[in-house]
Amino acid sequence: MQTAADISDFSRRDIPLLGKTKPVLLTGATGPAIIVIHEIYGFTPTLARFCRWVRDAGFHVYAPILFGTPDAGNAETTTLKRTLALCVSREFTLLRANKSSPVTDWLRALARLAHEECGGRGVGAIGMCVTGGFALSMALDPVVLASVLAQPGLPAWRHAALDIAPADLAYVQARTREGFALRGYRFEGDTICRAARFKTLRTAFGAAFTGTELPDAAGHPAGLKAQGKPPHSVFTGDLIDAAGEPTRAAVDEVIAFFRWALLQPPEAA
Repeated sequence: MQTAADISDFSRRDIPLLGKTKPVLLTGATGPAIIVIHEIYGFTPTLARFCRWVRDAGFHVYAPILFGTPDAGNAETTTLKRTLALCVSREFTLLRANKSSPVTDWLRALARLAHEECGGRGVGAIGMCVTGGFALSMALDPVVLASVLAQPGLPAWRHAALDIAPADLAYVQARTREGFALRGYRFEGDTICRAARFKTLRTAFGAAFTGTELPDAAGHPAGLKAQGKPPHSVFTGDLIDAAGEPTRAAVDEVIAFFRWALLQPPEAA
């Protein structure tokens, strides 16, 4: 019987790109590639669960490990040590608005590699929490055909701002006029990813951005609610895995979005 931390159905590759090597966990045998980027907690059992849902829908999953250990033993708790490490890291832009994090260059290179290895029309990407906006910056590469921003949390304390440079934002906006689309998810009471950020995304992208805001009542009672906080992690720790639950329905929406963008013939997409 598989335990929550058992990821024996994943394989690890240390992938060198742009002069930097990062571990990537992979699962899936067929279909286009989806880049799944973890939250501040690192790769966790609930993220592994999400990756399996995407894999079982007919995709290859590439889950890069940007921090934390390359296994599912990472606890879903935010530590001061990790927060400080991210603040001083040159790869992440936590506080500055209108600036893309340098690590997104590596992630776009990973997307290109995944496309070469898996084929298909292109790849999809989903970022979560501190990496939520990374899925937007990844759309600078035309190989990325679908981006999902799950509770994008950066820049911190600039709740209406986006973590993407103005010129990069303009390029992605131009792509939407050619059919590129984005989706976003957040809980209504989330104090990390607030409504103001989704308002900015709607203003920037219009009908090309579909923003879903779930009621806090849809969050798992054993998630952040158990700590007296509003729910935050739509697809992982605050998800209720049961039929009819809004968070589980959101997973199905994301998978349908990836299928629409990556599996349909160009004339139908």
